[in-house]
Amino acid sequence: MSTLYSFSNTARRRQSRQINIVNGNNLVPLVPPYIASLRPYEAGRSAEEVERAYGVAHAVKLASNENPLGPSPVALEVMRQCAERLHLYPTGGLELRQVLAREYDVKVENVIAGSGSEGIMSNIIRAFLCDEDEVLTTEAAFIGFQVLAQSRGVKYRTVPYKDWHYDLAGLASQINEHTKIIYLANPNNPTGTIFTRHEFDEFYRHVPERVLIILDEAYFEYAKDNPRYPDSMHYRYDNVITLRTFSKIYGLAGARIGYGFAHEDLIDNLLKVKLPFEPSTLAQAAGIGALADKAFLHRSLELNARGLRTLTQGLRATGLEVVASEANFVMVVLGSAAQAGYMVEQLLIRGVIVRPLNAFGLPHCIRISTGTDEDNQRCISALQRAAETVVK
Repeated sequence: MSTLYSFSNTARRRQSRQINIVNGNNLVPLVPPYIASLRPYEAGRSAEEVERAYGVAHAVKLASNENPLGPSPVALEVMRQCAERLHLYPTGGLELRQVLAREYDVKVENVIAGSGSEGIMSNIIRAFLCDEDEVLTTEAAFIGFQVLAQSRGVKYRTVPYKDWHYDLAGLASQINEHTKIIYLANPNNPTGTIFTRHEFDEFYRHVPERVLIILDEAYFEYAKDNPRYPDSMHYRYDNVITLRTFSKIYGLAGARIGYGFAHEDLIDNLLKVKLPFEPSTLAQAAGIGALADKAFLHRSLELNARGLRTLTQGLRATGLEVVASEANFVMVVLGSAAQAGYMVEQLLIRGVIVRPLNAFGLPHCIRISTGTDEDNQRCISALQRAAETVVK
């Protein structure tokens, strides 16, 4: 009679990195190698954690692209109104899908709702990727997508940035018979850059109909008034899945609510694999309320525009390289990974939390979210002091 695990004692269990199961005379990995080799997504450090660790008061978190105004007040009110229905199962996002269909003049069958846009990304990976398929995107893409795509165990191929923008021509040249999904983010995280409608159309001419394009527009509200920005709802393609979220400008990151638009056949298959009661009742209510809160949207856009100007101008005045952004953050390019790590640590000492981009694949870069006017000024002051002693 064989034991299920190959561990012989507690000490060995603690030291082992690979759990095996016994299959006859062979040890078979319980965890597939492509899962075992992954690093789980690491959330940004909280203000409370930094305050305790560094002995600072009132730490400012500018690391996770959150809305410094907090949640939409209308969203909070709609959530309160539906709280007494929490004994009932959710409807799978049907009411939110109906609201979005009216908002964007599409059919309900063209809309899906989920636990953030990442929840829908996960369903896309499950629904459409087969073992021999390949995923294609830029290097240092959004870390959430990197983890999800590589968790499927298929080949994951990338093309370098071109001046911190997607090299769409380079991506088009790398499409082969195994390419199944191409991931594009517009605006892009972590660079904040965009591509234009002309650039996308030129790229799309090289994309076979059998290839799905995930068009991640998590930050589209911040860029939509830029005449160069192509809102994908103004140009629909049958093999493009547009993803959006309430986590950013609507201040609902903690509610986990996102949505997507696509051809009804794609949505139909995504509905087959999504969790049946996703999103939650409260998350759906928050999304419906947020969509109605146009005043909050306007205030958030105004604050962010000021924040981008303050951070970009202030950082450049300090002598730092800042990538022009169309989102709610800026990316700072340092001379080395050592400089970036030193800068992050110096900011933490001064109570300012920013995002190191090691996990994305950009160890010499950091990402700084826009905050309140006061937060942004505090960040600039801290960076100026830190830059005076940055390692060469």
